[in-house]
Amino acid sequence: MPSADAAFEPFDLPEWRQFFASEAPSRRIRRGWLVRRMLLAADLLALTVTFALVEALFGKGHLVGQVGTGVETIIFLCLLPLWVLVAKLYGLYDRDEESARHSTADEVLGVFHLLTAGVWLYFATSWLVGLSSPDQAKLATFWFVALVSVVLARVGARTLARRQSGYSQNALIVGAGEVGQLIGRKLLQHPEYRINLLGFVDADPREKRQDLGDLPILGSPEDIGEIIRAQRVDRVIVAFSRDGHEDMLELVRAIRKHDVHVDLVPRLFEAVSANVGMHTIEGLPLVGLPASRTSRSSRFLKRVVDVFGSATLLALSAPVMLVIALLIRRDSRGPVFFRQVRVGVNLQEFTLLKFRTMHEGTDEAPHREYIRQIMKSDALPGSNNLYKLERHDSITKVGRLLRKTSLDELPQLINVLRGDMSLVGPRPLIPYELELFSPHHFERFLVPAGLTGLWQVEARAHSTFGEALDLDVAYARGWSLGLDLRLLLRTPLVMLRKRETG
Repeated sequence: MPSADAAFEPFDLPEWRQFFASEAPSRRIRRGWLVRRMLLAADLLALTVTFALVEALFGKGHLVGQVGTGVETIIFLCLLPLWVLVAKLYGLYDRDEESARHSTADEVLGVFHLLTAGVWLYFATSWLVGLSSPDQAKLATFWFVALVSVVLARVGARTLARRQSGYSQNALIVGAGEVGQLIGRKLLQHPEYRINLLGFVDADPREKRQDLGDLPILGSPEDIGEIIRAQRVDRVIVAFSRDGHEDMLELVRAIRKHDVHVDLVPRLFEAVSANVGMHTIEGLPLVGLPASRTSRSSRFLKRVVDVFGSATLLALSAPVMLVIALLIRRDSRGPVFFRQVRVGVNLQEFTLLKFRTMHEGTDEAPHREYIRQIMKSDALPGSNNLYKLERHDSITKVGRLLRKTSLDELPQLINVLRGDMSLVGPRPLIPYELELFSPHHFERFLVPAGLTGLWQVEARAHSTFGEALDLDVAYARGWSLGLDLRLLLRTPLVMLRKRETG
């Protein structure tokens, strides 16, 4: 263990003096300011325009006269600074440029809470200052229109921020081993992150890099300072390595002197979920992993959403399902529904329902072998974006259309209503797909299988089978009602994008 004097040894003191003496904000900080101000302007503009329109709609039709005067306008203007303050506490104006990369869908719940509280506060303030009963229809209209307009304004602000010149981040990955390669491949597959991966930093230039193009190893960790300055690096991702604790700590200190964003991959990253908690005991940081199983009340709430959601969707889609059934009967011999045993929550088997898309009697053996092969490799899904063997000679004419539009999965709403599945959850697996599972993959069975899920929304065409299972595990570990709602909102957009690219 190093001595106390060694722990506070002023290594590279001139560089630290230069860092502290510099008053000019870095590119990262300037971009963070830009994003924050754009989001703030978007919120204020959306709220003000909504208030003006609602006043004109429920007033006498004179926009200037209604908005320019009156106690209600004064109350609204007084509440705007309160919105900014509370929204800041909610994290809606994060100073870091990372806020531009977040999906606006992740903030809908926060905007919902703020608007609901704001409308109630507006109602109470109007009553306290002596206004006759505030118009409830007017308040409800303002709440709904403001919710839509604020969300759309934030989408526009983020889109504009992402298109700003110089917004992309230059990034390095420290460690060219297996974990570093995995991160590099993900960044190359997802250009929407706008991270320009420059290369790796590794002490061993012979480290093998798969599917990473011409990305070089730019140097060793000892050269990290020169590399950051020469390449104008904004972000450094430190993938854990065989280096000792002191060496890693020294490396992170050296990186942070250059005012860049640092990401640390935990050594037990397979066990860490998205909703980990960070707390301290007498200054010692601890990463807390929540209990695996959800509470009884949470499961009940999820079930209530499933019942009402599936019943509503079944009622709305009944005419479409009837037409599909008639087309299937007319197109080929055999039953309308395809029934197959799948594995759901707690490893319980159930019979999954789908519209039949293949000729009756098709052999499942080729698909079983196909699954075994892709689970042993890093193969990506096929052109159908699914881990499903495409046998065009076995698919019916109607079946091709149903698969392309995902309408063959509509009968699974019956599974949801019966309690076999959920609207959101991991993909229901065939029993033989469990044969090559890693031990941690079985955590995906802590929650019910779903019609849509994290893998389907986040990385459908960019994940190997093992990585898709990891996303299922991440969903099971980090489940929340808010996550379900976000995935449900994003699923139609993903399906529409799939049709456009298909």
